[in-house]
Amino acid sequence: MGAIGDDGGWREANLARWDERVPIHAASPNYDLEAFKRGQDVIPPFEAAEVGDVAGMSVAHLQCHMGQDTLSWARRGAARVAGLDFSPAAIAQARALAEHLGYDAGRAEFVVADVYDAAAAMPEAAYDMVYVSCGAIDWLPDIRRWAEVAASLVRPGGFLYVSEFHPLHFSLDDATGSRVLHSYFRGGPLVREDPGSYADPAAVTVHNTSYQWVHTLGDVVSAVAAAGLRLEFLHEHDKSVFARFADMSRAADGYFRFPPEAPAVPLMYTLKAVKPGRP
Repeated sequence: MGAIGDDGGWREANLARWDERVPIHAASPNYDLEAFKRGQDVIPPFEAAEVGDVAGMSVAHLQCHMGQDTLSWARRGAARVAGLDFSPAAIAQARALAEHLGYDAGRAEFVVADVYDAAAAMPEAAYDMVYVSCGAIDWLPDIRRWAEVAASLVRPGGFLYVSEFHPLHFSLDDATGSRVLHSYFRGGPLVREDPGSYADPAAVTVHNTSYQWVHTLGDVVSAVAAAGLRLEFLHEHDKSVFARFADMSRAADGYFRFPPEAPAVPLMYTLKAVKPGRP
């Protein structure tokens, strides 16, 4: 188990975990790469509605994993998309997907880099939208530094859009999600040993150590504001794109929810913040 500190032990452990799981995810029905190649759009409808028309825009996707969300924005008309992830295995999959879809590097480019180094690593200095999808920021220890990097990539008049799992879910029991078992306010990392993957719980894996951090809504909004962006909205949602708790089931609209008789709690949030100035 790596140690938290300047030696980067947490990063090495997380990278080994994600690199090992990329082939598992690529073969999983959860990601269904073959359906994606045939035209499946993986952007959740509520995200598409909140973001609006991206035709002609440039989009940067931080922590893009295998690039399906990134490339879905290109399919929706974005002029240029760029994805960044620290996992070479994930970026190899993303590049293969882009090639299969006929996108050259001018339309869709993917880079291997730590998200904290994104300002130097991304192919362009600034973008119309910087996009952050579910399950990204809890892998990062420094939320203020993340916000500064993300804001630096937003062009004047452009915006940051974040769609994330609500930090409250780290406090709830894994079965019903109805009991608060852990403090919402945590300073250190959550260190876990979890074999398998959310995409295939039965998968045999070796690199099972993970480090995650709980960033409260207050932490996230304050970091985004301190980075110079103006908050346009913060929405909390009683639905999820993932069955995080055992008692959740898929509703008719395709999202996962608790039973109707259960108390409603926020499961996801979305945030849009604009960089002041003219394009």
